[in-house]
Amino acid sequence: MKLSEFKFDLPENLLAQHPAKNRDEARLMVLHRDSGKIEHRVFKDIIEYFGEGDAFVLNDTKVFPARLYGNKEKTGAKIEVFLLRELNKEIHLWDVLVDPARKIRVGNKLYFGESDMVAEVIDNTTSRGRTIKFLFDGPDEEFYKALHDLGETPLPREAITREAEPADKERYQTIYAKHTGAVAAPSAGLHFTREVMKRLEIKGVDVTSVTLHIGLGTFRPVDVEDLTKHKMDSENFIVPAEAVAVVNKALDAKKRVCAVGTTTMRALESSVSANSRLKENQGWTDRFIFPPYDFKIANALLTNFHMPESTLMMMTSAFAGHALLTEAYKLAIKEKYKFFSYGDAMLIL
Repeated sequence: MKLSEFKFDLPENLLAQHPAKNRDEARLMVLHRDSGKIEHRVFKDIIEYFGEGDAFVLNDTKVFPARLYGNKEKTGAKIEVFLLRELNKEIHLWDVLVDPARKIRVGNKLYFGESDMVAEVIDNTTSRGRTIKFLFDGPDEEFYKALHDLGETPLPREAITREAEPADKERYQTIYAKHTGAVAAPSAGLHFTREVMKRLEIKGVDVTSVTLHIGLGTFRPVDVEDLTKHKMDSENFIVPAEAVAVVNKALDAKKRVCAVGTTTMRALESSVSANSRLKENQGWTDRFIFPPYDFKIANALLTNFHMPESTLMMMTSAFAGHALLTEAYKLAIKEKYKFFSYGDAMLIL
């Protein structure tokens, strides 16, 4: 398929700037692949579609406050530093994006707030990318606490145009977030509440987790018409033995396996055994899923409404079928569903 087949006009007022008042009261569109039927529900109704022996697979990555603001030595110019990944824990070496990049050169030092945190630019990696080393003397716990205190919730700027607020630290995080390492939330999971989880448990639905640390590459624009030429950034993931046992039990019993989010789906599809079952795995994945694609593990997908021409929309299209997803997105715009990270949800069965 071509990039242009994923283009549509999205009114700006449908880009959610804030989450629903209550997590589980976001809207839920339900797509039935076999019949083409589309339903309009509320997220907490999701439990009606699953029963005993079905499995939910969550992404338990935890977002860290990756956006920092520092000042350049001598000039005092304000610089945004977006932490991407830690390269070396012992010497606090990080891959980052800086803005404005033209002002930041190798050897420059950056000072952060009233704290004692200072960073030196070690290398240029891309036009906006830099490698920086934090000059910090003290225990690791103090270093990470200082970063956490300085950092701001990394709301995606391409859709959420307001500044981060204190409430975002809790709301831009799933209730089951466990392993710190993501610079963006697995947004399909933001709709779950303890009550919804408990009601799934009462119905006999098994819930398990994988970890995929979401990087900015998930949102990197596709700039080639031929999708086979697009390269995804690699993201670190873990599929543990517990998840393998839960998922394969459901598959063997011909039950539903629901991937909660496209990032969960990418971890699952990067861990398929020779007999089309889930296998224990960890490492880095740059798997890019677009139509046509034969999914091996999950037979249900919970996701949000995605931006035009995004890799997330492409994966959803591969799962739902392009014609059905196109119809669903047209209907979502007509019915004023909210899009992107803080938006409404879609369940594809």
